[in-house]
Amino acid sequence: MVEISRNSLFYWGTISVLASFHFYGLVQILSIKIPIYVTILFVLLIISLLQKKILLPFSGLKKGWHLFFYSMQILFILTYIVMDPSWFYMVLFLSFIGTEVVRISMCNTIYNLNQTVADFTKERAHMNETFRIVRSERHEFLKHISAIHFLLEQNNPDDAKQYLDELVSQYEETNLSIKGERGTIAGVLHHMYQLAKKENIDAVYDIDVPISTLPINDKDLVTLIGNLLSNSIEACMEWRKKHHQNPFLSLQFYKRSGLYVLLCKNSSLPIPNDILDDLFRSYGNTTKEGDHQGLGTMLIDEMVKKHNGHLDFTYKNEEFTVKIKIPAIQ
Repeated sequence: MVEISRNSLFYWGTISVLASFHFYGLVQILSIKIPIYVTILFVLLIISLLQKKILLPFSGLKKGWHLFFYSMQILFILTYIVMDPSWFYMVLFLSFIGTEVVRISMCNTIYNLNQTVADFTKERAHMNETFRIVRSERHEFLKHISAIHFLLEQNNPDDAKQYLDELVSQYEETNLSIKGERGTIAGVLHHMYQLAKKENIDAVYDIDVPISTLPINDKDLVTLIGNLLSNSIEACMEWRKKHHQNPFLSLQFYKRSGLYVLLCKNSSLPIPNDILDDLFRSYGNTTKEGDHQGLGTMLIDEMVKKHNGHLDFTYKNEEFTVKIKIPAIQ
């Protein structure tokens, strides 16, 4: 997860100081008499807006690169000190902006590459675990049939029925996740279902057609489904802490009139209106405790928009619902 603590605060604080120097230099060459505190307040306003819009995974770059960029910025500031006000200040200002654009671009590019590798490793583990369970169930199938056959031969139909009910329940749990799905999607669905059960969440999958039929590549689909279910499970866990009851989670998927519809519902604690307003628009909006940034909701929205879909969400009576519609033809 991208950190939004000391490194981020240090970066935006430093940029605020640097930007104040540059803006003050521009004021001088334009011969506009503006108090320095007005310039600082203007810079802080701009920085506060940028901080909400720009995702800066600081750990994307090694410290050496950050030191290089900060050294460049210090050289720009020193130039102001040794030069009289002139239009060259504009070159310094543009160089300041260009340097930070390059830094942010490099941070995001490297972070995304590292995240892709991490996601691939995680998806492979989920897929391997899912098919390990399937192979295990197939391996044990004949043994289960033999056990049921023995109980029937011993005239124990009640015991045979109980044994069969338990067996069917176990198989249905796996089948819910993997029927008709591609390996990566089956892995994510099965992993999330197992995680929900482990957290005592009443999870239900109601899938009319395989989610893999969506006209979305595996990488984007894993991001969409993974974040959607992960957010729902975390919300359920927070709800359970307060109510000490089993929360619920349901995932529905069906096709209607040329549209694929994905509907996810889960138990949720009350969500403040200011967070609801921007929940799927920008990062930094989250109701979770601890070190969370609300990146999942933003990624969900990005995937939906990327594939010409529509996202809607509602919250009522401690139930949060996300409805996603994706055109069948892209």
